Amino acid sequence: MESQEQQPKSRVVKVDSVESWGFYVTQATDQGCPIVVHFTASWCMPSVAMNPIFEEIASAYPDALFLTVDVDDVKAIAGKMEVKAMPTFVLMKNGAQVDKVVGANPEEIRKRIDSFVQSFRAYVA
Repeated sequence: MESQEQQPKSRVVKVDSVESWGFYVTQATDQGCPIVVHFTASWCMPSVAMNPIFEEIASAYPDALFLTVDVDDVKAIAGKMEVKAMPTFVLMKNGAQVDKVVGANPEEIRKRIDSFVQSFRAYVA
């Protein structure tokens, strides 16, 4: 029998309904946890290409909540957050958007997430 390599558990949580969005955002807000959201679509190749990068970034920040939202699965959330193009990355604090990055720009996304999470740490400390 072949031994199967254990995949590390994903740090990115898939939002599949308006209810799960509300649950995760409320929970993170109550815990004073920063939220990073990747709005994606399965048909958008730049979005799909960002998935492993988003996973990698998420693993570097265990004290932040990383969510992924397929805009076709949860249109109401994409509309509420005014997502017009994919990929869109939204940074949220206390349940409200504080920053948004549109497009597949890994370096810019890393930089914005890093400074966002660092500012949160300074704010909490």
